[in-house]
Parts: sequence; structure tokens; C-alpha cells
Amino acid sequence: MVKGKRFVVLDAEDWEALVEWLETLEDLEIAREALVALRSAKGDREKAGWLPWEEIRGELA
Repeated sequence: MVKGKRFVVLDAEDWEALVEWLETLEDLEIAREALVALRSAKGDREKAGWLPWEEIRGELA
């Protein structure tokens, strides 16, 4: 303990794996929320707030 706090030392590979794991959890939560919105809109992507693919295709490059 340092100043009453626990700490850990990780090597770079373990740190990167931890960050990737956290990002995956975040992505899963976003996907779950999108699915709930889509189901609530009875499959209507526009009503669920999804943007048309044609409008955003160029933004993902």
C-alpha cells in the first residue's frame, strides 16, 4: 500500500490486454443498447435513431 491505496504494476502487454478487454465491454454495452432501441422500435431502424448507411459510409474509412 502507498498512502493507504493499493496499487499494481503491469507489464505493457498485460496493460494493453486490460484496455482491450474494457473496450470490448464498452462495445458490448453499446450494442445491447442499440438492440434494445431497435426492438422498442419494432425493427424500424429510423425510429430507433439509426442513421442510413448511405449517409455515414464515408465516415468509417
